[in-house]
Amino acid sequence: MRKRQAKKRPLLPDPKFNDQLVTRFVNMMMWDGKKSISFKIFYDAMDIVEEKKQDEEKTA
Repeated sequence: MRKRQAKKRPLLPDPKFNDQLVTRFVNMMMWDGKKSISFKIFYDAMDIVEEKKQDEEKTA
């Protein structure tokens, strides 16, 4: 057992959106400590969402 509780490390914001919520989401999505792969999946998904949003704006 620990003598005292471990300190919580500050959560750094992600490099692209500069948002801590994105980092928290990526950490929850991460498998086997592969954070770079999780970031790639997240950013690719955000690009797809942005493309669909632009397509909807053109058709509307």
